[in-house]
Amino acid sequence: MAKKKQKPSAKKQKDEKLSLGDLLNEDIVSKLKNTQQQLKEEAQKKQEEEQERQKEERRLREKNKSFEELLNDSSLKWSDFK
Repeated sequence: MAKKKQKPSAKKQKDEKLSLGDLLNEDIVSKLKNTQQQLKEEAQKKQEEEQERQKEERRLREKNKSFEELLNDSSLKWSDFK
């Protein structure tokens, strides 16, 4: 009347050793890695473009400052040259 219990530990150990990469086809894994690399490159390119845009914006802002703004930004004091 007593049923024999199978030990599921051997099956669990095999399942635990398998990783997601093992379960997926190598072709799919390589496509995912390529896509990841492309996304990283695009993000880096966007960041560089944003930095270049900000640099150009600062340059134009500096270029278009009035004499009063330039004078106020200057750290020179007339009393130093007295």
